[in-house]
Amino acid sequence: MNKDQLEGKWKQVKGEFKQKYGKLTDDDVTYAEGKFDEMVGKLQEKTGKTKEDIEKEIKEW
Repeated sequence: MNKDQLEGKWKQVKGEFKQKYGKLTDDDVTYAEGKFDEMVGKLQEKTGKTKEDIEKEIKEW
């Protein structure tokens, strides 16, 4: 999964959350997205893997 595909998937998930939980704001979703990016960064730091490798592992879960 490349970066564009991952971003597209994130937009789909974000849209589904907004539909299911109508009170979520863009700020709420942006915060969640930032926390995900933070988690990926920490995993990179701890494992020494590339962002792409980590995103691939997450996709395969």
